[in-house]
Amino acid sequence: MLSERSSERLGSSESVLLLDYPEVGVARLTLYRPEATNALSLELQRHLSEQFIRLADEPEVRCIILTGGNDVFAAGGDITSMLDADPVEIYKRHTERLWAPIQHCPKPVIAAVCGYAYGGGCELAMHADIIVSGEGASFCQPEIRIGIMPGIGGTQRLVRAVGKAKAMQMALTDKPITARDAWVAGLVSELVPDESVQDTALGIARTIARMPPLAAEQIKEAILAGMDSPLESALALERKANALLFATRDQQEGMQAFLDKRHPEFKGE
Repeated sequence: MLSERSSERLGSSESVLLLDYPEVGVARLTLYRPEATNALSLELQRHLSEQFIRLADEPEVRCIILTGGNDVFAAGGDITSMLDADPVEIYKRHTERLWAPIQHCPKPVIAAVCGYAYGGGCELAMHADIIVSGEGASFCQPEIRIGIMPGIGGTQRLVRAVGKAKAMQMALTDKPITARDAWVAGLVSELVPDESVQDTALGIARTIARMPPLAAEQIKEAILAGMDSPLESALALERKANALLFATRDQQEGMQAFLDKRHPEFKGE
């Protein structure tokens, strides 16, 4: 079983990503660059991309946790790799292709955030479907301070999450917001004590992993696709996704288990 695998250490000594399976159906990716506050180097971004592609195809993985550990989520991009880069080089890096597997991951993704989620770290957290934040965490888009702007969704996802006024303030002033303000604004799904972040994220992942995976994927797809669609189009998408699930064995199992007053056993079929 996946839950019985030992953790994997991916990347070089300077750019490390850890992968483990803390429970059945749950994979956890941990950014591990403590000496660089988990700065998102190009190598680390490539490893994230590769693992999301891999985990998306793992039938036994039903939910993914993305975290930076107990001290910091990620304090932004790796500025040293951008210092002498010209516009053509930046364009040719096509970092949007590295982030696409995270953006389009069909499985629910939970970000477990402690400490700083700045710049690219904030953008990475916003790629998740659920954000569990510690009370001591903070979120920031500080790119303007170094003469640039967010480039991996920091303007577009942020305004959709917190609204125009708060997004403008964050992007134009580089002023961080506290975890509580992020929770009130709608950026954070759940706010817990710092020491409870990992356990809370795992508890949510455990719950999702026990649900029918095809239904979870259809719910995620319908919400994301419907967000920017006219209401009637979004409702049509929802109706078709709902009808599709009646062709699954998990639908039959779920309803029969409810009538039998027993716990269902979902197979993803």
